[in-house]
Amino acid sequence: MSVTITFLGGTGTVTGSKYLVQHEGQRLLVDCGLFQGYKQLRLRNWNPPTFEPKEINAVVLTHAHLDHSGYLPLFYAQGYRGKVYATPATCDLCAILLPDSGHIQEEDAGFVNRHGYTKHAPALPLYDKHQAIQSLNLLQPQALGNTFSPIPGWKVTFSSAGHILGASSVLVEVAGKRILFSGDLGRPDDLLMLPPDKPPQADTVLIESTYGNREHPEENVIAELGLALKKVSARGGVAVIPVFAVGRAQAILYAISILKERGDIPHGLPVFLDSPMAVHTTELYKKHPHAHRLDAQGIRDLGNVATMVENTDQSKKLASRHGPMVILAASGMATGGRVLHHLAHYLPDHRNMVVLTGYQAPGTRGATLASGSGVVRIHSKDIQIEAEVVQLQSSSAHADASQLIDWLQSMKELPSQVYVVHGEPEASDALRQKIEHKLGWRALVPEHGSTWPT
Repeated sequence: MSVTITFLGGTGTVTGSKYLVQHEGQRLLVDCGLFQGYKQLRLRNWNPPTFEPKEINAVVLTHAHLDHSGYLPLFYAQGYRGKVYATPATCDLCAILLPDSGHIQEEDAGFVNRHGYTKHAPALPLYDKHQAIQSLNLLQPQALGNTFSPIPGWKVTFSSAGHILGASSVLVEVAGKRILFSGDLGRPDDLLMLPPDKPPQADTVLIESTYGNREHPEENVIAELGLALKKVSARGGVAVIPVFAVGRAQAILYAISILKERGDIPHGLPVFLDSPMAVHTTELYKKHPHAHRLDAQGIRDLGNVATMVENTDQSKKLASRHGPMVILAASGMATGGRVLHHLAHYLPDHRNMVVLTGYQAPGTRGATLASGSGVVRIHSKDIQIEAEVVQLQSSSAHADASQLIDWLQSMKELPSQVYVVHGEPEASDALRQKIEHKLGWRALVPEHGSTWPT
C-alpha cells in the first residue's frame, strides 16, 4: 500500500495546518493547528474531525504557533491520548500558549455573554484552560537532529527552521519514502533567530508559501519602527502594537531597546508589554540560549525595555494614562485578547497609531486595519478608525519567495514532488510557478481535504 498525505488544513490559507500521513492503517498527524481569519475558516474548528482522533497513532508538531498547535486541546477533548512529539523549546512554548489560548477563549466567551454580544445562549469557548493544561501531558520532547520512531517502522527527524524558538522542519521516513515538511521557515537575516538549516534529502516536500509572492524590502525593522515611534511620540500619541506573543513581541522589544540606546526615540518613552504569554515567552530566551542570536546582554534588554503587565487590572489602568507611550499586546492579527480593548479605546483618536508588525490573514481585524478601512468591528461594535495605521514591511519572521526558493535549491537531489501549502491562493500559486519555472520541479497546490501520494 502506498504512503499518502491528506491535506486537512494549511491549504488555501495560512492557518489550520494539519497533514495526515497514512501507510497500511497507521496514521501520523503532522501539526494540529487552529483555523483563523475568515468566519468560514474559524467555523471549521467547530466541525467534527474527518477521522476518529483515537485512530491517530502519533502527532508531530513543527512549532508552537497556534495555527500549528492550537487545536491540540480540542483533539485531547475528542479522545486523543497518543503522544505528541516536538522540540524541547516547542514543548516549553506550548505550555505557555495552549493554556493561554484556552483562557482567552473563556474570557472572550464570558465577555460577550455578559454584554449580550452573542446570538448563542450562552456562547461557549472552543476549549477551556483546563483542557489545554491536560493536553500538555501528551507532549514528548525530542532534540533537533535526533531521529526517533513515533510509530514502529516510522522514523522522524527535526531540523531547525528558524522562525521562532523551537521551530523545526520535519523529515518523515516510512516504507522507503522520505517526506519533508518545511514548517514555517524563518529568514536568514532575522533579527533574533538563527537561519534555517539546509533541508535534508526527501522524495516529497511540503513547502510553506506565506510570502510566496513577495520579497522583503531592504529596509530593516529597526529603522522602519523607529520612524513610526518617533512620529507618534512627537505628537503625544499612543502606539498600539498588536504582536504575536511568541517571536514578534520579543523582536519588537529588542528593536525598541536598540532604538532607545541609539537615541532614535526618547529614552524615557514608556513601553508596556501587556501579554502574560509574551512575558513568560521572553523568559524562555534565557532557557534556550543556543536557539537564537541574542547574547546575555540582549536577553537582559528584552526584560528591561518594557514594563511587564501581568493582570487585567494593570491592563485596564493603561487606559487612564496619557501619551506618549507604546503598548504591545497580543494577538498579532487582533483576533482576540487584550489588544482588542486597547484598539477600541485608542483607535478613535487621530493622535494615536496602530503599528502592524506581520502578516495579517484575510478576515482578521488586522487585515481590516491594514486595508485602510474607516471602521473595524470589535465586540459587536463598530469602532471608528481615526488613528494612523502603519504596517511594517520588514518585520516578518517568514522567508520571502526568493529565500524559499534558495532553501529548496540547497537540496542536493531534486524531489519527485513538491506540495505548496500554508499560503493564500495567490501566494501559493506564485510559488508553485517559481518552483516549476526556475527549478524545473513538479509542484502542486493541493485542495483542502484532498489526498495525494508521496
